[in-house]
Amino acid sequence: MMTRGHEGPEMEIFHLLRAVTVEYGLRQAEFAAEHGMHVTDVRALICLLDAERAGIDATAGFLGAGLGLNSAGTTGVVDRLERLGLVSRARDVRDRRRVLLRVEDRAKELGWSYFGPLIDRTVGVLSGFDERQTAAVRLFLTTALDALTPRDR
Repeated sequence: MMTRGHEGPEMEIFHLLRAVTVEYGLRQAEFAAEHGMHVTDVRALICLLDAERAGIDATAGFLGAGLGLNSAGTTGVVDRLERLGLVSRARDVRDRRRVLLRVEDRAKELGWSYFGPLIDRTVGVLSGFDERQTAAVRLFLTTALDALTPRDR
């Protein structure tokens, strides 16, 4: 266990991770401002895109849990994104009582136009790593994410 004030290599890496997340958050805020959104709207789009990649049906409840919002807050986010033409609601064909959220192609195009170069540069950095280094980065990030994720989620 680390003690307060300890500045070993582990803390240096933690501070670098924090700097990366802060910088990425700033890019998200810029993107949001450019497109008339709130930063939470961008986080919602990311959450919905992650669900889509994982093959998970995204409902408002799923989104609210992912964002830590109550029902009213989630409805506000979905309403804003729907008005902007970035998200749509559709009845689940298997269970007509459920409403699924879908990220529209326009949102994906906007996201790629802004974040694509950032992603390309980051992937370019990783492409210079060998298999062992890539595995170490993946292990660190997955276990760090697990350590930072509240246990009640």
